[in-house]
Amino acid sequence: MENNKGIKPQREDYVNALKEIDVYTDIMVEDIMDIHIRAEKYARMRRTESLRVSDLMSQPVKTVKTDCSLAEAAHILTTHKISGLPVVDEQQQLVGVITEADFLRALGVPGHHPTHNLWQTLEAMFTPTLELKEPDDASVADLMTRDVISITPDHTLHDLLEEMKKNRIKRVVVCDEAHHVIGMVTRSDLVRLFFDRIKKAGTTRE
Repeated sequence: MENNKGIKPQREDYVNALKEIDVYTDIMVEDIMDIHIRAEKYARMRRTESLRVSDLMSQPVKTVKTDCSLAEAAHILTTHKISGLPVVDEQQQLVGVITEADFLRALGVPGHHPTHNLWQTLEAMFTPTLELKEPDDASVADLMTRDVISITPDHTLHDLLEEMKKNRIKRVVVCDEAHHVIGMVTRSDLVRLFFDRIKKAGTTRE
């Protein structure tokens, strides 16, 4: 059986297709070709949005316990070149997340707030926002964000994007039904997916 995968219609194919239609149509060949291209674009978007989180997430995920020292957590972040670490309890269940932003806020360097002007941002950088214990005694529990947004591997990319937009977050922790951390999806993963799709689309056209 002949494999038609990857065959793209040409202009003459659309002309011949129009000739088969035994009715008057007020439409040009270029219009049909344009509609076809747009339809392909939306088909690709629909197919991409239906991808499962399990196909996108990075795994395995580096995690830390609540009693992990801040120095060790910072070392893990820098060594592995990641921006966030899920925090788990003794049962390996998700209880929080600690990120680069948490460390910066502790140092009095908060992220730029959209309603702040340049001078307000600079002023905030020199205003301590958190009093920590002695550095040797401080742990992840002192800095971590406890209200963590998580998602299951069966959710779709569309569900994931909605959660990220709604909660204005850069990463989503993926958990199983027992709330054990099994993966992570970050903006970097989404960028990688985007460029992979572009690359595949370009290869298909060649």
